Amino acid sequence: MTDQLKPDKIMQLGMAFWGSKTMLSAIELEVFTHLGEKPLTLDSLKDRLKLHERSAHDFFDALVALGLLHKNDGHYSNTPETDHFLDKSKPSYMGGMLEMANHRLYRFWGNLTAGLKTGEPQNEIKQGEPSLFEAVYGDPIKLEGFLKAMTGLSMGANVEVARKFPFKKHKTHIDIGGAQGGLPVQVALAHPHITGGNFDLPVVQPVFEDYVQSFNLQNRLKFQPGNFFEDDLPGADVISMGHILHDWNQKEKDMLIQKAYDALPHCGALIVVESIIDDARKENAFGLLMSLNMLIETPGGFDFTGADCCGWMEKAGFKKTEVVHLMGPDSMVIGIK
Repeated sequence: MTDQLKPDKIMQLGMAFWGSKTMLSAIELEVFTHLGEKPLTLDSLKDRLKLHERSAHDFFDALVALGLLHKNDGHYSNTPETDHFLDKSKPSYMGGMLEMANHRLYRFWGNLTAGLKTGEPQNEIKQGEPSLFEAVYGDPIKLEGFLKAMTGLSMGANVEVARKFPFKKHKTHIDIGGAQGGLPVQVALAHPHITGGNFDLPVVQPVFEDYVQSFNLQNRLKFQPGNFFEDDLPGADVISMGHILHDWNQKEKDMLIQKAYDALPHCGALIVVESIIDDARKENAFGLLMSLNMLIETPGGFDFTGADCCGWMEKAGFKKTEVVHLMGPDSMVIGIK
């Protein structure tokens, strides 16, 4: 029996950080952006990026072997996926989240074991520095980068929310903690009758308005400043929370769901978008790992199953709940008042 056992999967997972960090460094060096202009030879690419000759050849060929670059006749080029998603010059760029992973999360995850033993965050808080949100929202440059990262992370799911939720039955939509406005924009693009916007901290307003204006939606999507812990939520037919609930502990989750219920009209809907863990907790590895990331990043945040969220919604008073898969690890939980 033991002759048939192979350690391949164990070793591939155990050393997976090799490939991950190689890709993250390529994003940091803007390899895919440079190759978005035209294919380049080894020497040209090495010189552009100012890399040492010792490892440049191995670095680029590793990216080929990892499926992130093509190599033909001595020239390197992007794959269709890296050209679309990792070229900074394109509006489809979604590397912001990966940039943050490279600059912050990669080193903090080295302390996962300590977090598992203590239940305490392992990011800047551990050194007595401001929390992630305090640090990001206190620095306009960091804030814009963070909000772009959130847009990139959620883009695919946002498109699916706009496609799969019956917005034709409603007239208004407000996203809570909506960052740049990725979800409201996708909803407005897909449903010309919808108006609404984003409820978020005042510092987010200029970033939101610039993003919305780039789609010429400023007449339909407005920014509403506020703090969802301190203020009532604005009323709308549909209220959404995308990758918001998982940041907070159980008491805070319950409070936000209750606030949404109170702000909705009869037959109004709350949409919660997250990397929802499957009810059996066996399949959505990304959702479970995201929950471990909440351990690293927050004092009490955690991800959850669809059954968990439906139960919280029913406790708040929602009469009907439903879990709808969006794409990849992401799903939405819908509560109808």
